[in-house]
Amino acid sequence: MPKKLIQRFLPEHHHIKEHKHLQFLGAHLHNPNLWHLNRRSTAMAFAVGFFCMYLPIPGQMIVAAVLALLVGANLPISVVLVWITNPVTMPPMFYAAYKLGSWVLGVENEISPDVFTIGGALHELGDIWWPLLLGSLILGTGLAAIGYASIRVIWRYKVIKTWRERHQRRSQRHSTG
Repeated sequence: MPKKLIQRFLPEHHHIKEHKHLQFLGAHLHNPNLWHLNRRSTAMAFAVGFFCMYLPIPGQMIVAAVLALLVGANLPISVVLVWITNPVTMPPMFYAAYKLGSWVLGVENEISPDVFTIGGALHELGDIWWPLLLGSLILGTGLAAIGYASIRVIWRYKVIKTWRERHQRRSQRHSTG
C-alpha cells in the first residue's frame, strides 16, 4: 500500500513541529489531520509540494506549509516535495519555466541557462521576472494537477488490488477448508 511506502521516507512529525521556521504557525501544527496519511491528504500534499517547488521565491517551504494548513494536505509531504528544487535542479527547472513563459508571452529575449543561478538571476531579474513567473505558475499548476490526479489514481488502484488479493485469499481458504 502507498501509505507504508510514503511513511518510510517521511520525517517524524515532532521534527517538523519543532522546526524554527514553522513556529509562527503555533497550535495549527498540532492538528492531527496534517499528519494523517490518506488518499486525499496525500494527493493534496503532492499538489501543494509540486506547485510550491516551482515558485521562484525564497521560503518555498514556508509557503508549502501554509498552503498545506489551508487545504488540509499532509504537511510533511508538502514540505519535503519542495526540496526537489535545490541548487542542482534549480537552474534547469527555472530555465524551462522561463522558456515556457517567454513562449506564452511571445518574448524573443534569449537568455542563457547560465543566468539561472542565484547570482545570475538576481543580475538579470529585470529581464526575466515576468516570463519566469508566468512559466513557473504554469508548470507548478500543471505539475500540481498531474501529481494530485496521479496519487489519487495510484492509491485507488493499490486499494482495489489489495481488496482483490484479500478476497482471493479468503475464497481459497473457504474452498479448501
